Amino acid sequence: GGLLQADQALAAFGQEVPSNPHGCTEGSCYPATGNLLIGRAANLTATSTCGLRGPVQYCIVSHLQEPDKCFECDSRHPYDSYRHRNSHRIDNVIYLMDSDGDHTWWQSINGKEDVSVRLNLEAEFHFTHLIMKFKTFRPAAMIIERSADFGRTWRPYRYFASNCTRTFPRIPAKSLHQINDVICEERYSDIEPSTNGEVSITKHPRFREDPSSVLFIFTELLRITNLRINFTKLNTLGDDLLDRRSDVLQKYYYAIYELVVRGSCFCYGHASECAPVPGVNTRESGMIHGRCVCKHNTEGLNCERCKPFHNDSPWRPAEVEEPHTCTGKCNCNGHSDRCHFDMAVYLATGNTSGGVCDDCQHNTMGRKCEMCKPFYYQDPNRDIRDPRACVACDCDPVGSFEGGICDSHTNLDTGMISGQCRCKANVKGQRCDSCKNGHYGLSQSDPLGCQPCNCDPRGIIMMDAPCDQISGDCSCKRHVIGRYCSQCEPEYWGLSNDLGGCRPCDCDFGGAYNNRCMMDSGQCGCRKHLIGRQCSEVQPGYFCAPLDFYTYEAENANGPDVTTVHREHASSHIVTWTGPGFARVKDGAGLVFTIDNIPYAMEYDIMIRYEPEVITSVQLPSSLRCGNLLPTEQLYTVTLLHRNRYIQMSRPFCFEPSNRYVVSIRFQRHGVAHRHLTAFILIDSLVLIPKYTELPGFQGNAPAAEQHRDDMIRYMCLDSFLITPMPALAEMCSKLICSISSILHDGALPCQCDPQGSMSGECDKVGGQCRCKANVIGRRCDQCAPGTYGFGANGCTACNCHSDGSLSHQCDPLSGQCPCRQGAMGRRCSDCQPGQWGFPSCVPCQCNGHADLCHPQTGQCADCRDSTAGHHCERCVDGFYGNPVLGSGDHCHPCPCPGNPGSNHFNGLSCQANATSDQIVCTCRRGYAGSRCDRCAPGHYGNPEQPGGRCLPCECNNNIDTQEPGSCDSRTGECLRCLYHTDGPSCSHCERGYFGNALVQDCRLCTCVPSGTLESVCHEGRCHCDRQSGDCPCRDNVNGHSCDQCSENHWNFGQDGGCEPCSCDRQHALGPHCNLFTGQCQCRPGFGGKRCTECEPLHWGDPRLECRECSCDPLGSETAQCDRKTGQCECRDGVTGRRCNECARGFIGDFPRCVPCHPCFQLWDDHVCMIKRDLDHFRYTVEKILESGISPGLGDTRIKELEKNLNKVLDLIGAGDSDGVHRLVAQSIDDLRWASNQFEKVKKYNRESLQAEERCNASVSGPGSPVEQSNRTRAVTEELMNVKKDELLRALAVCGGHSNSSSNGSCPESRCGGAGCRDDQGNHACGGEGCNGTAGVALGALDKAGNVSERLNAADEELQGVMKKVCLLPSSVQTEKLQGILRKLMFSMTGDIYQCYFLCPEGADAESIEKVALQVLAISLPLNRTNLGQMIKQINNSLTNLTNVGGIVNQTSQIIRDAKELLENAKDAK
Repeated sequence: GGLLQADQALAAFGQEVPSNPHGCTEGSCYPATGNLLIGRAANLTATSTCGLRGPVQYCIVSHLQEPDKCFECDSRHPYDSYRHRNSHRIDNVIYLMDSDGDHTWWQSINGKEDVSVRLNLEAEFHFTHLIMKFKTFRPAAMIIERSADFGRTWRPYRYFASNCTRTFPRIPAKSLHQINDVICEERYSDIEPSTNGEVSITKHPRFREDPSSVLFIFTELLRITNLRINFTKLNTLGDDLLDRRSDVLQKYYYAIYELVVRGSCFCYGHASECAPVPGVNTRESGMIHGRCVCKHNTEGLNCERCKPFHNDSPWRPAEVEEPHTCTGKCNCNGHSDRCHFDMAVYLATGNTSGGVCDDCQHNTMGRKCEMCKPFYYQDPNRDIRDPRACVACDCDPVGSFEGGICDSHTNLDTGMISGQCRCKANVKGQRCDSCKNGHYGLSQSDPLGCQPCNCDPRGIIMMDAPCDQISGDCSCKRHVIGRYCSQCEPEYWGLSNDLGGCRPCDCDFGGAYNNRCMMDSGQCGCRKHLIGRQCSEVQPGYFCAPLDFYTYEAENANGPDVTTVHREHASSHIVTWTGPGFARVKDGAGLVFTIDNIPYAMEYDIMIRYEPEVITSVQLPSSLRCGNLLPTEQLYTVTLLHRNRYIQMSRPFCFEPSNRYVVSIRFQRHGVAHRHLTAFILIDSLVLIPKYTELPGFQGNAPAAEQHRDDMIRYMCLDSFLITPMPALAEMCSKLICSISSILHDGALPCQCDPQGSMSGECDKVGGQCRCKANVIGRRCDQCAPGTYGFGANGCTACNCHSDGSLSHQCDPLSGQCPCRQGAMGRRCSDCQPGQWGFPSCVPCQCNGHADLCHPQTGQCADCRDSTAGHHCERCVDGFYGNPVLGSGDHCHPCPCPGNPGSNHFNGLSCQANATSDQIVCTCRRGYAGSRCDRCAPGHYGNPEQPGGRCLPCECNNNIDTQEPGSCDSRTGECLRCLYHTDGPSCSHCERGYFGNALVQDCRLCTCVPSGTLESVCHEGRCHCDRQSGDCPCRDNVNGHSCDQCSENHWNFGQDGGCEPCSCDRQHALGPHCNLFTGQCQCRPGFGGKRCTECEPLHWGDPRLECRECSCDPLGSETAQCDRKTGQCECRDGVTGRRCNECARGFIGDFPRCVPCHPCFQLWDDHVCMIKRDLDHFRYTVEKILESGISPGLGDTRIKELEKNLNKVLDLIGAGDSDGVHRLVAQSIDDLRWASNQFEKVKKYNRESLQAEERCNASVSGPGSPVEQSNRTRAVTEELMNVKKDELLRALAVCGGHSNSSSNGSCPESRCGGAGCRDDQGNHACGGEGCNGTAGVALGALDKAGNVSERLNAADEELQGVMKKVCLLPSSVQTEKLQGILRKLMFSMTGDIYQCYFLCPEGADAESIEKVALQVLAISLPLNRTNLGQMIKQINNSLTNLTNVGGIVNQTSQIIRDAKELLENAKDAK
């Protein structure tokens, strides 16, 4: 497979001669491949070669049966076919044969496993594949490595091992998926063949995709300068594991006939041939040289770079269809003849050109010399290749940079113009001789060339020419001023990018003093208490006066025949008036209003709410505003319609501030000359409404004034103030009203809400109405509403005048006193006169002459006299007796109990006279008893019979029945009959067995748990506790109020000695606490046991150090729990290992498919057991000698030395160090020779083992063996069956009955069945109980054989016990190791099966072993091979305990064989 892959790779890459059909012109080309070893014998080395220091012996496994099986290796001289044929140096592997046709080979030292073969190359080569042909076994493990840096670093190509998982556990053992995968293979590491085995490795991939996609990886993979082959493990037959003597190791070594390292000169596809490397003079035929003869404009030892001046594209390895030729000379436009490649330039040009010219001439520069140098520019009329193409710049030094630098060429995309000067930042022009837009004042001293205009961009008209280039003055927008156009003109603010530049102030015409504002913020100059940018908002706590703000209530006016009518505010009616009510004016009478609070000199419209008729004026002081408008006497007459509620005078009247005006109004009926005495009119108020059209903001023909006047009319702002209540104002009205108010009052007016009558200090923005409390009215909430009184912090209180006793619903505003009718009294006029009750029908009080007053509603007498009491003073008070009813002739007398009331000897509450006995019977006070209350009642004590004596309650803390006589001593007060489980002279504490607070009758039964309380305080299941707290006296380590739980970190409640401590391991437990019932501690992961001192289930180890998981393999272990000390899992039969995941000793196969070994293995195992037993006996003998002090022929020093060596052997066996065992055994061979008598015993046991082996072989093979007899008997039986088949089918002797099968196969007339008969379930029916046919006899014989087998099994169990005692080894680890060794021996040993030569040192040849093994495996044993092998082993080991074993075995085998043959015959007969 490896060779085929190599051939495919060669075909794919075309490395054989010729390179390519097209040569090197159209794609990659490669030199011829060959063996890189040819001509490099001096570069090929090995770390181990036999015979370099002198002749050494070696043996060949396949020659062990021949006379000449061992030979000599002498490599002190190079190989010579005549004089030094035994030289096996490493250079022998270059050719398979010498000139005479004889094989030559390299061979390593015997027994040495770590050997390396290394090839050092003088240059980089292209590696294709490797072939090794071995003279001996191929290595059990090896690694092939390569280096691409002459040995500084190494990387593996491939791993080989007979068991990759065990030898190289970290290397994946899988098929090759990627070309650079590093894997481990097992196919070249088998022990077969023993010679001429090959190992092949190729690194050519079979491309499934475009080869160019893996070109880089592939190139790196094949590039080598060194190759190293590391042999790490020999393939042996296993005998070297037990014996490391030189005569055993003579047949184990590495030997290679031929080594082929195929490759070619590594030229990256740019050469088809190679020449010798300078300094290498070898010219051997077929040698692959290392210096490439480069094509494609490349050069170098490996064609790894482009030729000089061929650097316009990057060097690349050639590909199949693309040679990647280094392009022609760099393009320097005739200005240079040197260049280099720059990858950054190549990438920047889109992978088209990467050459960079060096040392450009003719004032040029650039990677292609395609640009002019600074201060030069390309003449547009000359080609760049012209030597005179670059011309000096012509720039004005005043406005240009660096003394007149200019653009070197024209590039419209970047704005460059050939010869264009590099101007300063603020300079423009072809020669840099003028300022840029927005700049002025060109100057050579200015580093920027010109100064910026510094015009504010928000205020200028033209952005491209903001200022004059000479003076620098800016051109401003319409509402912008200043040199830099950075300020707004008056009445404008907020300089911005708007078309006008600034925005108008738009100050409120009334709230602001004028229309000017701050330029930055636009804030107007506000009048007092007005806020906001436009002064259109009112400061909190202030308001704007409405148009009807100057309202004068008629109730406050003067006039004859005028009364005030108060009207209460009801939630069900709309309030259509102002103030508390109206003035009631008679026909012909009038009202006089005084006006002295005019705020602003102007005309006011006069409006009267409710039926006015005449208004007159008197002489007033004149002024500039109103002097020419006020006549000395003016008469206004208007007619009022009945349906209206207000009237406005036909003409306004001019009022001025600081003047006091008196307005007189007379009312009379329309159209009559005489007065009507019952005609009245209700006048609400007089209102002055300012003529707002005279105010600034409304006067003139300015658009704003016209707009304000139109808004007042459009939104009906004036009409909203003519009626009451005022409707909701439109937003525009509110704004205009506030402006008018601000002009009239020079700002906003304070709310001045009354702190007692208002809810807060704020009021409505328009009108100034405060939020009033309950029953409070007025704009400022400063007066009570009609029908209420008592203005205060809680508002006003309703009068609630009684309708029957009061003349009016109004009351005094301060006291709340209602006006009462005659005979009524009280604040509400709802009470009768003294001595009467039952308003409004008042009647006299009835008190039997013992009282003068009674309750006004119920008539109950008050302050009864003469020791009387009752509703009508009709009975005596307590302590008196008699009949005080008026007319009875009797009165009240004091009770004698025993003294009179008021004395210090009166103990009663009341008394009564017994009419029959004429005796006085007292009703005693609490604590007293007796007809005269002269003794103490139950529950009391004292001396009541004496004056001043008292009966006091017994101080028993309410723990006695005070009604029970004798509950306490009547003289001393000592408590005698305590209740509620209390005790003591005062019943002040709980009785024994109870606890709690006796003072509150809270004595509770002790709740002590007997199993946790001290036995000394318990009796008959009840225990005593502390009388106050109830705490019970607990046992040791028990706590709780009732001794009902173990103390912290204790368990096992209820024991006589108290609770036991948890004693949890501090290191392995999560805490000191444990389960209260089981004592189980909470263990950390991995630990277990009651106290966490053991490993947890499914773990093992020393818990003081570490607990590890068992990890028993479920397929090989009986249980998941392993031995807690050793970690050994309990394995199933045939399984071993600590985790039960390996096949046991005596079994082979890959776990879990373990099958028993061949029976001959047991014989070898017995031999090993006997050797082990003898070694133990040696140790025992030495120990006895040391104990007794007797030295048989030797000194103590010798004995101690031997004992020390034996202990080392046991330690090494226990540690599993097989190499150490071999070394120590080899060193101690001489020391053991003194025990010759013991060695004789070993030879004796060996002879017995060989005899047992011969008996084993005789029982399996040979002419007289049971196996051969069984085969002969079977052949005879089959021949007879073939001859007599038809007769047997018809005879009754087979099944014991006739066969008369019906069409469906049933045989209803034959109970024994027969040929073709079937039962009810469709199964064949033949034989049975009572049937004397052949099948019945066979089944009976089989039962007998089973009985004999059971007897043998019983003997087998006894033998197994003996076997275990004999073969018991002290170390399970060593046992597993010996099992592994024996398994390997069983598969690798090549001794004669019939004579068991594998027990001997020399053995037989491999071919004989293979033939005999195949014959033995083909034997059909009468029993299972494993059972038979075990039985033979047990019988041979127990010959001293059983007799006549051979007879029993032969008899049993014969019976079983005959029974099986009969059974098979019966089955065939069916």
